[in-house]
Amino acid sequence: MIIVQLIFFTYFCSKLYFIMVRIKICKDIPEDSSVVLLATRESCFDNYGLSDDEASYVKAQIDAKSACISLNKNGRCFFVQTVDTTGDIDKEIEKIRCNAFKLHQNVTQQKIKSLAIVDTADFPDFLCAFAEGMALSNYQFLKYTGKKEEKKFSLRELTIVGNVDQTAIDRLNVAIEAVYKTRDLVNEPGSIMTSARLAAEFEAMGKEAGLDVQVFDKTAIEEMKMGGLLAVNRGSVEFPTFTVLEWKPAEAKNERPIILVGKGLTYDTGGNNLKTGDYMNDMKSDMAGGAAVAATVQAIAKAKIPLHVIALIPSTDNRISANAISPGDVITMYDGTTVEVANTDAEGRLILADALVFAKKYNPELVITMATLTGAASRAVGDKGIATMGKASQETMERLKKCGEYVRERIVEFPLWEEYGEELESDVADLKNIGSENAGMITAGKFLEHFTSYPFIHLDIAGVAFAKSANGYRGKGGTGVGVRLLLKFLYEK
Repeated sequence: MIIVQLIFFTYFCSKLYFIMVRIKICKDIPEDSSVVLLATRESCFDNYGLSDDEASYVKAQIDAKSACISLNKNGRCFFVQTVDTTGDIDKEIEKIRCNAFKLHQNVTQQKIKSLAIVDTADFPDFLCAFAEGMALSNYQFLKYTGKKEEKKFSLRELTIVGNVDQTAIDRLNVAIEAVYKTRDLVNEPGSIMTSARLAAEFEAMGKEAGLDVQVFDKTAIEEMKMGGLLAVNRGSVEFPTFTVLEWKPAEAKNERPIILVGKGLTYDTGGNNLKTGDYMNDMKSDMAGGAAVAATVQAIAKAKIPLHVIALIPSTDNRISANAISPGDVITMYDGTTVEVANTDAEGRLILADALVFAKKYNPELVITMATLTGAASRAVGDKGIATMGKASQETMERLKKCGEYVRERIVEFPLWEEYGEELESDVADLKNIGSENAGMITAGKFLEHFTSYPFIHLDIAGVAFAKSANGYRGKGGTGVGVRLLLKFLYEK
């Protein structure tokens, strides 16, 4: 039984709370734009509005290893950003994104509205990276802020001048929009972004992009006997949802779908294993994985990528009440596996496990889970990368790693040795939902693996999904991490 919730929640949906700067291509520099020249020592500045003296000054500054040079020509700002084409390209591309963030601060201070980025180095990847860094830096979440007009960033128009393919720009635009949308969803308070609201947002996103969308309500979830999702939901006053977004173009290159499973935990108190101290402060971000996979599939559809891709997002919150699950309870999962709940704060794996069982019906080519799953992942890798494990081919894992290096959402692979499964053995059920205090991100992955029968990769984004302080072009609050990684991986499929 499938219940579509759109009827009840349409008025909430699909409003973007940001002003997105779309990137466009132009043959010539717009006359009213400030200008950024990406340059090397060998660059020629004859055609960019600089006098001979100004060009000589710029070259002298490049020789002096100045990272960014600025000029003011009759109230029009010219910036020269130096680039290095001789070293590690992935590192230089990330450096360029970071330099774009630094320049964005200058752009904001000078209230620049229109900016043209010009490639004098004949290196299109650098041009796209700078535009990407500038656009991602321009995100703001001001929905609940007073005096919005005073606080909004000034930049409204971003033009690139250089030898870049229009398809690359189209894909870059949908990627940036997907990151923005993910950030928006993550930044919403948990009291607003309930499981019903989240499902409604996903429906609106699907409708906009031409996706097939199904939303299963509590009655349908009960009929399917998704015991993990229902158990976590027991303490909540909100009902759970299970959302399926599918993009299946007629010309899809893959015979079997790629499935992205995202954790949609809209708020996590830890349940009866209540979180302490300030560990609950950012728990509205516990649905970051679900937001990221939904936005990724929407972006794939908008970019018209010929791939069959599906997103599965189980969603609820994890609260305390007289009816909430307790340590020692035994629940029965969607596939009949019994699980001893040893810790109610290990809830994400319970709802993901049901989704992983559901994924079997599609006979998938590959399943990737994305979740803010464990504090252990954050402690192991910090905010510098994604803890990763799985049983996909090594070729697939290496390709994902390479994509992570390029977009600078790097993954660190951990093992899924059989011995870790021993920690999940229960005296009263088939499994426990938590292992020892050591290597918690691995035992969580091992728990998920139990419910798979296909190539599988797990991405634990607990350390990188939400930034407590400003983090360059990734911003503060929801970072949208995972979207650019998955899109790069799928674009190159």
